Amino acid sequence: MISETKICQNCKQNFVIAPEDFAFYEKIHVPAPTFCPECRTQRRMVFRNEFLLYKKKSAFSGEEIFSMFPPLSYPKVYENKKWYSDEWDPMQFGKEVDFTLPIIEQVFELLKLVPHAARSVSESTLINSDYSNNANHLKNCYLVFNAAHDENCIYGNDIYNSKDSIDNLTIKQVELSYGNFLVTKSSRIFFSSDCENSYDIYFSKNLRGCSNCFGCANLHNKNYYIFNKPYSKEEYLEKIKTFDLGSYKFINETIIKSTNFWLNFPNQYLHIRTNVNSRGSEYVYNSKNIFNSYYVREAENVKYSQFVITPPAAHIYDQTLFGEGASFDYECLICGLGVNNMKFCRECWSNLHDVQYSMYCQNSSNLFACIGLRNKSYCILNKQYTKEEYEKLVPRIIEHMNTMPYIDKKGRVYKYGEFFPSELSPFSYNETIAQEYFPLTREQAIEQGYSWKDPEPRNYEIQIKNNQIPDHIKDVGDDIINKVIECAHAQGSPATGSGQTAKAVCNEQCTEAFKIISQELAFYRKMSIPLPRLCPNCRHYQRIKQRNPLKLWPRRCECEGQKSKDKGPNQYTNTATHIHGEHTCPNEFETSYAPEREEIVYCEACYNAEVV
Repeated sequence: MISETKICQNCKQNFVIAPEDFAFYEKIHVPAPTFCPECRTQRRMVFRNEFLLYKKKSAFSGEEIFSMFPPLSYPKVYENKKWYSDEWDPMQFGKEVDFTLPIIEQVFELLKLVPHAARSVSESTLINSDYSNNANHLKNCYLVFNAAHDENCIYGNDIYNSKDSIDNLTIKQVELSYGNFLVTKSSRIFFSSDCENSYDIYFSKNLRGCSNCFGCANLHNKNYYIFNKPYSKEEYLEKIKTFDLGSYKFINETIIKSTNFWLNFPNQYLHIRTNVNSRGSEYVYNSKNIFNSYYVREAENVKYSQFVITPPAAHIYDQTLFGEGASFDYECLICGLGVNNMKFCRECWSNLHDVQYSMYCQNSSNLFACIGLRNKSYCILNKQYTKEEYEKLVPRIIEHMNTMPYIDKKGRVYKYGEFFPSELSPFSYNETIAQEYFPLTREQAIEQGYSWKDPEPRNYEIQIKNNQIPDHIKDVGDDIINKVIECAHAQGSPATGSGQTAKAVCNEQCTEAFKIISQELAFYRKMSIPLPRLCPNCRHYQRIKQRNPLKLWPRRCECEGQKSKDKGPNQYTNTATHIHGEHTCPNEFETSYAPEREEIVYCEACYNAEVV
């Protein structure tokens, strides 16, 4: 087998299918894709609403319940306890295969009939944590998403094994922390990113094994530093006392100051560590043979995948999210927990194998185009068959998918071998994580065939204008609890109480107003943190700006011997001799830092010479 260049039928750009790709496709008996890797990722992400909750009527009880599905979207929803109970049977919606219609069209019709669980949670593992989604094993948590084994956490995404923390993105084993991105095994971390095994850290980036640091960058195993200057313990503690950490004005000014300070230090071209043979991948740790993937931990032989962080996972292509115990999965979204040979599936988990084009199935095998089945085998469109009937019918269905493919509104052709068409998603584009990684304007989304959710009229009666929020936490009284506070991004917009839609100045799912709950206020007081000025959705979008994109650019190392490349106000003087001596480093690479960005970018060797 040799490499083959194809034209993506979606973006019309060339992409390469490598010999090892063909070998994988042949092993799992699928044709080569017709969408490029980036468009395949975007297509899967359009089916993932990560942090938006709505009120929607239960098709079982008729009551309004919290749901991840918008009120007017096609899925019928049941309360989770009902959905997981034996009080209904998804097999009752089973249908014969109709060979006069595309199979994907028949799957869509089945999706409209079979009830969905209102939220993607293991409800029996949630204690006082009803306002969460894509989560399990939570206690006293509020509006945390994509989370597990957490306690007393509020407002966050990608939160694992953490306690007593607020407003974080991508943290694991973290306590008493606020406003961070990518922090692991740490405590008392504030307004920082990419820190590990550290405590008592403020406004810092890329710290390992550090404590008592303020406004620092690229320090390992250091204590008592302020803007990378060492202090004695006594001097440090006295200096910290002069910082008014409870003041919003001080916090805002220091975020700007520290962010500019970080620009004076080199960044490794990718966030990778302790890997064997990892190429073209970002945020990959303790893994082997990872290619063209994003945010992978403790996995092996993974390609074109994202957020495979619950090990072990091996031999998977085009998997987005989850992947725990997965092997030989292809084009799947949120599948894991001991699954094998899963193809073109969404949200299927726990002991499944040999399943195709299915959603919300568990503990089953040999399913094709099924929705919501549990403990079943040899089913097609939720109809039971014998093993012999199933094995005879599936090849015929695959042939039918190739001779009568589904064709979407933009003319894209879906033969056997492609994930579900985006237009089948119950979510609008800007309700999904696709908007985070492949941001579009409303006009662009509609032109590309996606739906878009416009802001709904709000009937908030704003009780506290944004400019009326006290600057200092010490000046905040108990009466602020549950008051309706104006989001800064909606400031100056038409009054929401008039029934008009407030036009926010952002594209970040702004809710235009927010409340402070008692658990939250107690944390702010304990940790001396001022009240936020943005609603939780807008705060989330500020945090994701710290995360490098799901895209790579060809660049070369910016180490020029004794110093980094002169980038105007940002230039770094090396502290060690590099293998290329006083000459410019010749190393070239693919990096998640776009060429126009201000950061100094070094290859791994030059970076390690300076930091490790």
